[in-house]
Amino acid sequence: MTGGALVLVAATALTWFWYLPNHRSDLRPGERYGVDVSRHQNEIDWDRVADDNIDFAYIKASEGGDLVDERFTENWKDAGGAGLDRGAYHYFTLCRPGDEQAANFLATLPGGAELPPALDLEIAGNCSDRPDEATVAAEVAAFIEAIESETGEKVVLYIGDDWQARYPVAGSDERPRWARRIHRRPLTDDWWLWQFSATSRVDGIAGHTDLNVMKGDGPPE
Repeated sequence: MTGGALVLVAATALTWFWYLPNHRSDLRPGERYGVDVSRHQNEIDWDRVADDNIDFAYIKASEGGDLVDERFTENWKDAGGAGLDRGAYHYFTLCRPGDEQAANFLATLPGGAELPPALDLEIAGNCSDRPDEATVAAEVAAFIEAIESETGEKVVLYIGDDWQARYPVAGSDERPRWARRIHRRPLTDDWWLWQFSATSRVDGIAGHTDLNVMKGDGPPE
């Protein structure tokens, strides 16, 4: 391997293993950092997370019609104890009706949330079913209607590019948008949350985690 190639390899490794995990997008006035987590982050030291300039957390509560994240209760309690604003999210599966999933999410939601409920729509990691577009639209709408009717809050929508390409979500522009664009600001300014990294290092969390930016203290009216 030539000297130039070695330098390139070293620079790439430095970028991947140090710069990107530790990079944080500059905050603009009124913005703040937060994480979204699930059982995959294992045990979290939320006091250390809070001390690392993290102000809020979206915590996975449920998935499908009967799965409850095994660390949700612990994460919810400890994140609140550390002073973070908390919101819960549900991972939507294509294999269960929307009303069943809404019932699971509502049964899991605790009181005292500082942030509105969120819905995670992604094909990556989903079940093998691929219903037609009209069926999926109806099931997602049923879920959203049930949650908004019960909580009185608009559901925050995290819509993966893979989902949007196959199952466009009607009314998504009427609800708080959780955008994803890695290490670059979204092309438009119509987002409330922005996930800018899936490989960040945050003190108190072992390994990589998602890092987000929020505009202000709550979604736009």
